[in-house]
Amino acid sequence: MSPHVLILGGTTEARELAAALTARGVRVTTSLAGRVARPGALDGDVRIGGFGGTEGLADWLRAGRVDALVDATHPFAEGITANAARAAATTGVPAVVLRRPGWRPGPGDRWHPVASLAAAAALLPDLGRRVFLTTGRLGLSAFAHLTRLHFVVRSVEPPGPPMPPHTHTVLSRGPFTLADEHALLREHAIDVLVTKDSGGTATAPKLAAARDLRLPVVVVRRPALPEGTRAVPDVPGVLDFLGLDAS
Repeated sequence: MSPHVLILGGTTEARELAAALTARGVRVTTSLAGRVARPGALDGDVRIGGFGGTEGLADWLRAGRVDALVDATHPFAEGITANAARAAATTGVPAVVLRRPGWRPGPGDRWHPVASLAAAAALLPDLGRRVFLTTGRLGLSAFAHLTRLHFVVRSVEPPGPPMPPHTHTVLSRGPFTLADEHALLREHAIDVLVTKDSGGTATAPKLAAARDLRLPVVVVRRPALPEGTRAVPDVPGVLDFLGLDAS
């Protein structure tokens, strides 16, 4: 019988992994949180919605006869990652975290690393007045008290309250080109960028555009992975973990 791999998905890497595993005859189930109304097509089976915490995920691993668990969620999905680590430990299911490498500042970058969205909000009044906020639609409440700043928020789906009173929403899905980012920053007269250290190439051009325009960038650092977690940076790393040929 083909092994059954559960992928906690939602990222580009999760989609690539599902395709790579199904091409090798592996049974794949990708679980999506359901925060995006129209997710793209995925190879293998798809389930949508939460598991009900650690115990619910552990029950699903047992009932689904899962042979391996791959956490390929967003680097800031801290709660899901913690639940996955505990559920894997409880059930004895081998588990690995697929995390693309984070971004690193280069010459000319004016980065301000911070530990949280709240810390990012605290810095903003000293850095600029027109903010390009690319931290996702679910964290806007951290900035809602900044009534004197103007925010441009980019997200796949419309954000909901609470949010800053002066907010312009741009609905768009990456990848974005350097020309796209230059145009947006200039059109909205942006003077400071806020982002999470998501890593990857889909949204990295905004960092290059900010560097070109010499804009300060507030970068929210990633949360630490649970102690003892094994992590790999790419799909070949997962295939190696599973004992499959990556070629």
